[in-house]
Amino acid sequence: MTDHIQSTRRPIKRYFRHFTDYWLTDASFSILLLVLLFTVFVLPILIEYGHIDMLYVNLVFLFLFFTGIWSSKRKVFIFLTTGLFFTQLGLRLLRFSDFPVEFYLLERIVGILNMMIFILLNISLLFRDREVNLYRVIGAINVYLSVAILGAFVFEIIHLTTGSSIAGGDRPLLGLDDDFAEYIYFSMVSLTTVGFGDLYPINVMSKMLSVFLSTVGILYPAVVIAKLVGESRR
Repeated sequence: MTDHIQSTRRPIKRYFRHFTDYWLTDASFSILLLVLLFTVFVLPILIEYGHIDMLYVNLVFLFLFFTGIWSSKRKVFIFLTTGLFFTQLGLRLLRFSDFPVEFYLLERIVGILNMMIFILLNISLLFRDREVNLYRVIGAINVYLSVAILGAFVFEIIHLTTGSSIAGGDRPLLGLDDDFAEYIYFSMVSLTTVGFGDLYPINVMSKMLSVFLSTVGILYPAVVIAKLVGESRR
């Protein structure tokens, strides 16, 4: 009986090890790119037209935070990302349960911390080993899209704490999950320095955040391209 249990556990441990090791390889950038493309360009459309339940929207973000746990071998990051992930998971479960109290603002603050560490880990994976290949280029795109998602989260936090952040859309924003389409759109517009003008920041914090995103949008491609080109010549 004991031998049978041990023989059953071995393949489970092996598959789990393969899963965790995968997120430290360059190939993982491809899967992450698909998830980020869905989150930035498809998810807002589904939310806007009511084709997806908010529970599934939250699962997408939880998946991103979950991959961050395995994006580093350093124990400090593993403990930090694990703690933040389970905190985020617990807060979201409370929101979708019958518990009478919601911690929406705290949930969003933890989400921002999760996203910041997620970006940091992906930057470290991007420039490790001084190697340049197609996957590293994909990794650079992943970081860029992750910054856009982070910007959307911060715009939402600004709304929750001050009562407003951006305006100009077809309907007033409430600072909730339903408004993600507008926040990610304005974040991407700011990051790419397009500036259509249909949405605009209405307080100083939102203005400074949009300027910050524009600055990152200008400097990031130049810095990353220079770094990758420099590494390829070594």
